[in-house]
Formats: sequence, structure tokens, C-alpha cells
Amino acid sequence: MFTRLVLAAAVLLRATQCYKPVIVVHGLFDSPGDMVILQNFINESHPGTNVTIIDLFDRTGSLKSLWSQVEGFKQAIYPIMQNAADWERRDGVHMICYSQGGLICRGIISTMPNHNVDTLVSLSAPLLGQYGDTDYLKWLFPKYVKTNLYHFCYTHIGQHVSICNYWNDPHHHDLYLSSNNYLAFLNNERDNPNATEWKNNFLRLQQLVLIGGPDDGVITPWQSSHFGFYNEIETVLEMKKQLIYRKDTFGLKTMDARNAITTFTMTNVHHTEWHSNKTVFETCIVKWLT
Repeated sequence: MFTRLVLAAAVLLRATQCYKPVIVVHGLFDSPGDMVILQNFINESHPGTNVTIIDLFDRTGSLKSLWSQVEGFKQAIYPIMQNAADWERRDGVHMICYSQGGLICRGIISTMPNHNVDTLVSLSAPLLGQYGDTDYLKWLFPKYVKTNLYHFCYTHIGQHVSICNYWNDPHHHDLYLSSNNYLAFLNNERDNPNATEWKNNFLRLQQLVLIGGPDDGVITPWQSSHFGFYNEIETVLEMKKQLIYRKDTFGLKTMDARNAITTFTMTNVHHTEWHSNKTVFETCIVKWLT
């Protein structure tokens, strides 16, 4: 009887050890409490998984500039990565990053040499920026609409507000390129002495999972969650038609060529539901968390 119990315990231990740690980064105005349902989904499907929801820049703190958030999150995440640091044995971590958190995770991965992030799950994130009159925008900037927000966002002061770090006005692209100090650098659209290093860091990812959908209601255009975006006449161009893809400015085309990018389009999911929708989890996320 004792021997059978020991063998069962050993089998269970091996099963739990096969799951890499999961790091969760929340979105704009969120806090770790908003991600608990997602954590429960992971624990139910993969018992024993070490899931860490980073408790930083919660609520209004999420309005701080994205570079300051990237540095803060990196300090919290680095010890977790060190504990799963045997890259040669395919150890490492997974990251699930929701909404604005997806852009923060892009910044972490691009600027962290020798990171060991295996899979980045980007959950309805404005990866190529945001341009839309959403309720968030009306609350944050009651004096502005999407057509004139660039007057504030593309200033030195504006770039200290997180949403301005990814405000991408297709009608003022030159101003975006000259003024944006976050997304334009991540995309290597602006001169960046670290461009090669950041690209190499990004390419250390083994899998990039992009999740979004047409009923999101916040990410505008919703295709930004799949690296699509508006052109100058507000026609959405999908990822492969984007200049950053065609020129492979930060590694997107290279990753796609090695079949390392997977996209999911889910309907009838509002922006605030992505991390608590079990169908989204079971369809788009769980199989990547081994």
C-alpha cells in the first residue's frame, strides 16, 4: 500500500513539474483581483502550476508611462524567470498579458536579454496601437475625441500617460513617429540604437499567441490585437500587409516564417470578459501552458 502511494505521489510530482510557471500581467485600470478567475482556470486544468499575477501599477497606477511600468514589472518578474532558468532543458516561463499588459510584456521581452519566456499569450492587446472613441477615452480625456487627442498625446507631457504611449493616429503618422517614445521604438519605426538587440530578444520567444475579436468594444481597431491596423483612410490592413511585418522590423515576419505565431478570433466576447471567459481559455490558451 505504501509503495503504491509513493509511486502515485511520484507520478503526480512529475506531472506538476512539467508545467512551466505562468506570469499574468493585467490591463488598464485592473488589479490582480480581476485576474483570479483566469488563475483558477489554470489551476483547474494544470494542477500544481505556479501562477503569479503581478501586483503592480494597479487601477489608476496603470496610467503611468509604459517604460516605467516595464521597469517595475521586470524587477518583479526576474526572480520568477531565474527560478526557471535552465533554457537548454526547455525550462522557462509563460506569460499571459491582457489588454495594455500585452504592450507592457512586449516591452519586457524586447528589452530583457536572455529572457526565458517560452510562450507569450497576448489577450486582446492593442499591439499596433489604439485609435477610437471608447468609453475609456471619454472618461480619461473628456475634452478630446479621437480626431484631436494627438494634440495632447504627441507632446512630452502626453508621453507620460500610458495610453498616449500607444495612441496611433493614422492621420498624423509623422507626428506619431517623431513623438511616440514607446510603441514606435518597440516596432523599430524610430531610430533605435538597440534595434538589433531588441529584435533578437523578441525572437527568443518560442510561441506568440494573439487573441482578439470583433465584439471587443474597446480595442480599436480590434485587429490591433492581431497586429493589424488602420491605414491613412481608416481601412484596416492585416498583419502581413503592415510595413513592420514586410520589413521585419522587430522579428514578426521571422517568427511567422517558423510557424511560431497563432491567432484566434473569438466572437461575442466583450473586452472585460477575455480573462474570465472559459471558452476563450479552453479554445485559445490552455494548450500553450505546458
